[in-house]
Amino acid sequence: MLIGYIRVSTDDQNLNLQKDALIKYGVDERNIFSDKTSGSKDKRVGLDKAIEFLKEGDTLVVWKLDRLGRSLAHLISVITSLKNRNISFVSITEGMDTTTASGELFFHIFGALAQFERSLIQERVKAGLEAAKKRGVRGGRPRTIDDEKLIAIKKALDDGMSKAAICRTFNVKRSTLIDSLNRS
Repeated sequence: MLIGYIRVSTDDQNLNLQKDALIKYGVDERNIFSDKTSGSKDKRVGLDKAIEFLKEGDTLVVWKLDRLGRSLAHLISVITSLKNRNISFVSITEGMDTTTASGELFFHIFGALAQFERSLIQERVKAGLEAAKKRGVRGGRPRTIDDEKLIAIKKALDDGMSKAAICRTFNVKRSTLIDSLNRS
């Protein structure tokens, strides 16, 4: 059975172009699931329902690859999970059909590209952190309690002031105080 999934990013966009393409491909209109949400959102109710509805031997059909996945890595993950359940995948626009040899090749090339993309991102992040470190820039969130204030807090603690009193006096949250003390 052919099961369709369509998505647009905003409520003012129309699903008809995608819906018409899926119906023309042979998907029964009653078997088309949809979302009106950004592709970057983790939670897509229509996609979840479509994936849950799919049974072994079915085929998930989308108009275009970018309608399905948030990223190349997410796309590969979704298609791999379908494949593991013996469910085929078709993207009409790209001509990708995992039931054919060329579609299978296309899928594996996408997987290799996704891995390559992850590696490039890791290299860029590492290089950026190294460059920042050489310039004396520290990563992460800026400190809430600066060094001068921390010295005064430690002195107050040594003099017997309670953490609750320090939080009130220095206007800091208890969790921030504890984290700052643990880091120093």
